[in-house]
Amino acid sequence: MTAQPNLPYMNTDDFARRFSMRAQNLMWLLGAGASASAGVPTAADMIWDFKQQLFVSQRRVPRHEVSDLSRSMVRNRLQSHVDSLGRLPSPGDSDEYAALFEAVYPAEADRRAYLDGKLTDAKPSYGHIALATLMKASRTRIVWTTNFDALVADASAIVFGSTGNLTTADLDSSGRALEAIQEERWPVEVKLHGDFRSRRLKNTPGELRKQDSVMRRALVDSCRQNGLVVVGYSGRDDSVMDSIEQAIAEPNAFPAGLFWLHRGDDSPLARVAHVMNRARDAGVEAALVSVDNFDEVMRDLTRLIGGLDTTTLDTFAQARKVWSPAPIPGGRKGHPIIRLNALELKKTPSVCRLVDCNIGGTVEVREAVRRAGVNVIAVRSQHGVLAYGADADIRTAFEQFGIDGFDIHPLDQRRQRYDSTERGLLREAQISALERQSGLAAIRQRHSDLLAPRDPTHTEWSRLREIVGTLAGTVSGLSQLRWREGVGVRLDWANDRLWLLFEPRTIFDGLDNANRFAAADFARERTATRYNRKLNDILDFWSKHLSQNGDELRATGTPDGIDAVFQLSSRTAGSRRVGA
Repeated sequence: MTAQPNLPYMNTDDFARRFSMRAQNLMWLLGAGASASAGVPTAADMIWDFKQQLFVSQRRVPRHEVSDLSRSMVRNRLQSHVDSLGRLPSPGDSDEYAALFEAVYPAEADRRAYLDGKLTDAKPSYGHIALATLMKASRTRIVWTTNFDALVADASAIVFGSTGNLTTADLDSSGRALEAIQEERWPVEVKLHGDFRSRRLKNTPGELRKQDSVMRRALVDSCRQNGLVVVGYSGRDDSVMDSIEQAIAEPNAFPAGLFWLHRGDDSPLARVAHVMNRARDAGVEAALVSVDNFDEVMRDLTRLIGGLDTTTLDTFAQARKVWSPAPIPGGRKGHPIIRLNALELKKTPSVCRLVDCNIGGTVEVREAVRRAGVNVIAVRSQHGVLAYGADADIRTAFEQFGIDGFDIHPLDQRRQRYDSTERGLLREAQISALERQSGLAAIRQRHSDLLAPRDPTHTEWSRLREIVGTLAGTVSGLSQLRWREGVGVRLDWANDRLWLLFEPRTIFDGLDNANRFAAADFARERTATRYNRKLNDILDFWSKHLSQNGDELRATGTPDGIDAVFQLSSRTAGSRRVGA
C-alpha cells in the first residue's frame, strides 16, 4: 500500500512519555489484534476458516484437501469458490468477515457456539495483565472493546485477586456502562459488540450497522472528557468509526489526545486516515504510533510509570518464558527428533543507504529504479528511501525527485520482528542475493517468494535430480502449463533472530483459474511419496544449496556503495528434548 506521508505520525518513545503523564485521562479501545497473542484467532484467521467450511460443505470434498491454509494454492482455490457464489464481499472488504460468518452460520445460536469454542480456552497475554495492573493503580479507568472475549475481565481477576472490581457492560446491560461511568465506579470495561455469551451478538452486517444507541452515546460523551488510545483495531466497523467522528465534532473533544497504535508500515485503512486527519484539523492532538504488538507496547508503557505494583506482572512475565533455543545436536544421540525447514541468518546487514527525496510510496520507488535500469534494491519508509546498491546508481534512480539528503540508515533489529519496511527490504535483498549466487530465478509474491533453477539441466542440480527425478516439464494435456522443481522461501523471526523458512514445492508457469485445479492435482501426485529419507535428502540438498555451504551472499555485488551481505547457516533448525 502506498505510504501517506501527510498522516500525523509519532515515535513510540514520544508516545510512551506522554502516556506516562496522562494515563489516568486516557481511555483504551481494544480491537482483535490486542487478543492475538492470547491465542484468539484474528478476524483474518476466521475468514479463511469460513471460506474453508463453505468450500468443503458445498463442493463435498474431504477437508484434508484444503487443510493447509498457509499455502497460497489452497487459498486461491477457496477464494475462487467464494467468488463463484457471486454474493459475498471481495477480499479486504469491510463487511467480508461479518458476511462470511452469517453465510456459514445464519443462526445466531450457531455463531455464539462457534465463538464460544474459539474463545473459551484463551488466556490473558502480558498486555492484558499490564492493562489490569494500570487499572489497579487507577491509571486506566475505561476500556472500550470490539472483542467478544473475556480476557480483560480474566486479567483483572488475576491482578485484583477478585472478580468484583471490574464493571463489565455488554449489549445485554448497556445501561450499566453509562451508570458506572457517571458514578465513576472505576475500572469499567464496555463491550461494544457484545460478550460472546451475550444473547445479542453483533457480528453480522445488519447488526453491526445498528450499534446500540446507549453505548454510542456513552462513547461519544466519554471522548469529550478523556483522550483515547486505540490498539489492535483496524477501523472496519462503521458504527464505531462514526462514533469517533461524532466525538471529534464535539467541542473540546479528546482533551488528552487521540493516539492510534498501528502495527506494521503499511498505511492504515482510508477511514482511519480520514479520522486522524480530521481530528488534527479540529485541533485535537492526534497521532499514529507504529508499534510491534500489544504486549510490547504495554511493556514500554509500564516501564515509565512509577508507583505500580508489578508483582503479578513480573511473575507472569517469568512464567510465560516457556521456549528457549535448543543446543546444537551433537554426538551419537545428537540427531533432532524433528528436523525443521528453517535456516538461521547468521549474518545480516546492519545499515542501508537513506535517500531524502520527494517521491511517493514503494510502488513509485520501484518504478523509478526500473526506469533508470540500475541494480538497486529500494523501498519507501517514513524516514525516506532505504536502498542498497552503488551510490552512483542510487543517485541516478532518484535525482529527478530532488535529493535533499544522502545518508546511512541503521536498521533497528526490533523492526525486523514483524513485517516492517526494514524486514521487507531485507527480504528483497536476500532473494536478490540468492538469485545472484545460487543459479535460481525468483517469482516474487506478496507473502513469500518462489525460487526455481534457472537452467534445470545444469550440473549443479545433479544431486536434486537423483533424489526427485526430472526437474522440469509440462503438465500432461496442458501444453501451456509448465512446471519446475523449486522451493518457496520467506523470512521469519524466532528466538531473537531472523530465519529463512524454505518449503520444497512444484512451481508452475502459465497458471490461471482454468488450470489451477489440474496444477494442484499434479503437484499433490508428484510429492505424494516424499516421506522420511527422501524428504530428508531434499531438505539436505536445499539447505546446502541455499546457504552456498555458509559462504557470504551479496545482494548487488557492488564494491561502491552499500551492499546487503548475508550468511546463512547450512544446518537446518531442529527440535528435541534436552537431555533425552
